[in-house]
Amino acid sequence: MTTLEANALPELVEEPRTLQSSLRAAVRWETGLVVLFVVSLIYGWSVTPYFLNMETFFFAGLNFGEVAIMALPMTLIIITGEIDLSVASMLGLSASTLGYLFTHGWNIWLAMGVCLLVGIAGGALNGVLVTRLGLPSIAVTIGTLTLYRGLALIVLGSNTAVGFPAWTNKLSLPIGGTHVAYDFAIFVVLAVIFGVALHMTPLGRSIYAIGLQPETAYFSGIRVKRIKFLLYVVSGFLCAFAGILYTFQQASSASDTGLGLELNVVAIALFGGVSIFGGRGTIIGVVLSVAVFASLQSSLTGINVSAQAQSIVTGCLLLLSVLIPNGIEMTARARARLRHRAVQEA
Repeated sequence: MTTLEANALPELVEEPRTLQSSLRAAVRWETGLVVLFVVSLIYGWSVTPYFLNMETFFFAGLNFGEVAIMALPMTLIIITGEIDLSVASMLGLSASTLGYLFTHGWNIWLAMGVCLLVGIAGGALNGVLVTRLGLPSIAVTIGTLTLYRGLALIVLGSNTAVGFPAWTNKLSLPIGGTHVAYDFAIFVVLAVIFGVALHMTPLGRSIYAIGLQPETAYFSGIRVKRIKFLLYVVSGFLCAFAGILYTFQQASSASDTGLGLELNVVAIALFGGVSIFGGRGTIIGVVLSVAVFASLQSSLTGINVSAQAQSIVTGCLLLLSVLIPNGIEMTARARARLRHRAVQEA
């Protein structure tokens, strides 16, 4: 048996494709999320009879809307093999800037425009440090996490800005004639846009290619640095936009707005099946992850579980989202090596 034949044999001794395809489809991460979502709904209904009503749906969308919005650009950034831990701090800086400008007599629309520009600038800073200087994204965004939170404290101090225009209060209410929160509706629209961009365009294929083999993608003509830079700018923009929504929802802004939400954003992306090593993930998985997190939060809140205890659940789900896929991948590699060894011995 030649070396070439031995290397080719492992592919020839795989399980039949019909059975293998069925098994793979059955254990897809998204399928597991659907099952977990149904289980979480059943659990919520069992602990409180008021769980499965439209009011719960509205408040779940209201409470998780901003986190879900920030999870969309985070998904694309992680697929490229990078990360952005400054998302919640940018939300807080945006909220603080909006509060400061409005309380100092600025027109609300002009103040919102400045906040969005602040988000774009913050995302651009992250992008430049990562793509142009070649610094590791986790170190860069930990640094800007602290920087943006410190700037928020400088801008607004210990003050709380209130008294926003009356029309902004509508954003904390359902869309007229429905039980759908504005935040949730915006997230759905953005999820469709991001889904089309990631799964149906050359840009999406480039994002996957960058995450899988960045050097190969670069020598294939893909503008790796430009795409990563633009993703960070989009992330900063949407985080600032989420900060505006959060401010109007709460009818106030403070320098600690959104403190700690970056954990939820990362957890949603990873639990949605996005690989922390890049190159893998879907928008539908992230949408299902949002649904699971929102339903669990609603059910735990319904039985008066504290926010600290809920963060333990979030941390456990984050660990599982990293351990399970990598455990499955390691098992598959071990099986492939065993089959290859058996063929060579034969």
